[in-house]
Amino acid sequence: MACWIYRSPRKDEMYLYIAKEDDFTCVPGVLLERFGVPVRVMEIALSDRRKLAREDVAVVMDNLRSQGFHLQMPPKIDVDLYAGD
Repeated sequence: MACWIYRSPRKDEMYLYIAKEDDFTCVPGVLLERFGVPVRVMEIALSDRRKLAREDVAVVMDNLRSQGFHLQMPPKIDVDLYAGD
């Protein structure tokens, strides 16, 4: 399955995966407004055998089939990591 990945210029580590290159018609307007103008990062071929760094490939593929896009949110920061001694 072909997939195009775009990063948000407004929010670090937020990515939008879409099923059709440069076609954001399936993405809700409110989401695109908050996401900002998408910046293309890469095109990849998804399959059940391919692992993604922070997303479950099966969930991404299901979202692309059912809604045409998948939103990857930034990772949550563990506050305890930054607590002093």
